Amino acid sequence: MDYKISIVRYLYYFSFIGLLVLYLFPGSLIGYFLYGDFSQQPDMIPNPIGTSINHTLAFFYLSILGLTSYMRGVGFKQTSIFLIALSLLLELSHLIIPNRSFESLDLFANLLGTLLAIVIIFIYRKWKNGKI
Repeated sequence: MDYKISIVRYLYYFSFIGLLVLYLFPGSLIGYFLYGDFSQQPDMIPNPIGTSINHTLAFFYLSILGLTSYMRGVGFKQTSIFLIALSLLLELSHLIIPNRSFESLDLFANLLGTLLAIVIIFIYRKWKNGKI
């Protein structure tokens, strides 16, 4: 395996674990580190839809890493399915985690980030293979 792909794959795994910790912790760890308050969600980019943009960026980043690291192998389709399921399950887990709340806009943002990454990588693969 190419060492660059290996580095991207390790970055994907560490990012995946980090996202799990942030999503499954009963409160906002980032809010605690930035503001000293577990109940405050930070806005990475000020916008009218609130913190949902954070979800889009996080899942886009994770999906780009995951899909890039498995782009050459058979695992591309399985990774795509896994990332879509992950974006659904992590937001649905907020229904049962204390001090967390399920928001449909966050669920949509998770899916948007993941699907946007899948489309970009899919188009890149077609372009690289000369089919576009």
